[in-house]
Amino acid sequence: MNDIRPFQIDIAQSDLDDLRERLTRARWTPALPGAEWSKGVPVDYLRGLAQYWANEFDWRKVEAELNRHPQFITEIEGQPIHFKHIRASRPDAPVLLLLHDNPGGAMGLLELLEPLSRDFDLVVPFMPGFGFSTPLTSTGWTVPRVAAAFAQLMTRLGYDRFGAHGGGGGANVALELGRQVPERLTGLHVNAYVAMPGEDFEGLTETEQARMATVERFMQDGFGFNVMMSTRPQTIAHALDDSPIGVLAWVVEKFKEWSTPGIELPEQAIAKDRMLTDVSIQWFTATSGSIAQSYHDVAHDPGAWGPKERVTVPTAFAVSAGDVTIRRWAERDAEVARWTEFDRGGAYLALEEPELVVADIREFFGSL
Repeated sequence: MNDIRPFQIDIAQSDLDDLRERLTRARWTPALPGAEWSKGVPVDYLRGLAQYWANEFDWRKVEAELNRHPQFITEIEGQPIHFKHIRASRPDAPVLLLLHDNPGGAMGLLELLEPLSRDFDLVVPFMPGFGFSTPLTSTGWTVPRVAAAFAQLMTRLGYDRFGAHGGGGGANVALELGRQVPERLTGLHVNAYVAMPGEDFEGLTETEQARMATVERFMQDGFGFNVMMSTRPQTIAHALDDSPIGVLAWVVEKFKEWSTPGIELPEQAIAKDRMLTDVSIQWFTATSGSIAQSYHDVAHDPGAWGPKERVTVPTAFAVSAGDVTIRRWAERDAEVARWTEFDRGGAYLALEEPELVVADIREFFGSL
């Protein structure tokens, strides 16, 4: 199954009508006493966003934008993989594989496509089981297996050498590519990478201590998102694949919590239409369960928690104001060739501050 087939997004009008009908007849939960963002997405905020989704958000306009660049589907290990393949204007352009996080999916990289395609051939896949890479057909899609599949994809496209950029979960896949096929990689560029703490806490700067405190708060008060998906993916699938209000709340809360620190509303960091693009893709493709299954696969991979080989490929770390990456542990994990700290942005840096990401990628790969 080495064939690569052109792909176009074309959501049936009946699916659009069904979504709007579900949104307009939603049964709203009463607001909990004292409920603010610390207890989840407030009811009044979510009602307003749902009304915007039903009455103002233009999926057909978004669909046309998503179809603007060539996209394809292929099958690797029995799993359909959807990807954009955008060739640069010059024939000798270097190649860059762009790897997404969750929430966001490949939609979270949209702002990078036009500027980066002037300098690079771009390959932009959905992770297995995410979005148009369709629900998972098997279990066991661990980070190493995903990385191996994308290395195979690049081979199938005829690219012997390439660079990779990844944010969050995409950063983990990028570094794993650096372990599996270092000879094929020109360099790696990552953001929102979470380096597991080591034993050396002496001499942490005030900024690094604040990052450690953020991690501790997350483990105490924000890890339920991961625990639910990594332990009971089928249960969460029932809730999210039948309720657009449910998937809207599930996704938007993370855009709020993990984007620019200190914002009051998620759209202060990420435009409403961008958030709703991600939510709509997850809804129309019915991949909430598959996304949860991917968390389950990773959480139950014994190799995910053990020591890993250090990545020797030159790696650039772009560190936003909301990131928790600490350099000494990043250097333990990879060959740090560039370290850039920004005074704004969060985990979704490619959506929040795309010009920062584009400039950093260009400068890094231009220096290699």
